[in-house]
Amino acid sequence: MKAGVVYPQIELGGDTGAVKAFAQAAEDLGYDHIVIYDHVLGAVHAGREPKLTGPYKENDPFHEPLVTYAYLAGVTKNLGLATGVIILPQRQTALFAKQAADVDLFSDGRLRLGVGVGWNWVEYDGLEMSGHFRRRGKRQEQQIALIRKLWEQPVVDHEDSDHRIDRAGILPRPKRNIPIWLGGSSEVAFDRAARIGDGFLFSGRTQTEAIQIKARIKAKLVELGRDDERIRLRVHPAIQSWGQPMAWRHCGVARSWREPHISRDDGREPHHGGPPHRSHQALA
Repeated sequence: MKAGVVYPQIELGGDTGAVKAFAQAAEDLGYDHIVIYDHVLGAVHAGREPKLTGPYKENDPFHEPLVTYAYLAGVTKNLGLATGVIILPQRQTALFAKQAADVDLFSDGRLRLGVGVGWNWVEYDGLEMSGHFRRRGKRQEQQIALIRKLWEQPVVDHEDSDHRIDRAGILPRPKRNIPIWLGGSSEVAFDRAARIGDGFLFSGRTQTEAIQIKARIKAKLVELGRDDERIRLRVHPAIQSWGQPMAWRHCGVARSWREPHISRDDGREPHHGGPPHRSHQALA
């Protein structure tokens, strides 16, 4: 079992100096990986129909994960670089495959892609992907299939309802199949992860919920005939639900114990834009 940290983007208020300091502190403390969340656009929630139900708004800062990880690849040595999650259906598939391949090459194979479908239809509209919002789950499945082809094959000939690539490919390709983990909280998400994912990640769960979800996913893997030893689970527990460490071990995760201390190169204290953040998470 391995422990990692979530980069507290909201709480650090977009402080660019803190990114390097936080990642290097996490690596020095022996954490396995860092996780960065993804939103390209923050939207005003008031006066929307349909309503926006997610937690983030227009005043919440987010660094773009792949750009950030291209930077961190050069200032860290062993720290895993995980996205948790990138909203894949609102991105251009071939471009995303190329960008992820480069980050994995620059980091010597340290990238792990957590992907999800998102909730913010305003963001889809702003990224010129409005037609994909209502069918974002199906699009994500098609994207993952194409992305893996682009990583594996020198020349791809592929067509589906969203994509057409006529005998073309990306170069350089990654030296491996970059792990793709799926996130979500519904039975549809659990099923999708069991069918096509290299792992599954979920957050804000109690120990009991984590055990139940893990059991459901494992049952689906058995039903599909997939080797459940190859499917990894990552749990990011809710602040109020940490409980006893041994209980989380029973869920298949380990509790991390120390917060990284951030010390900037310029000697200034990093900006804190919000309340303290539970920046630990665990990987089974």
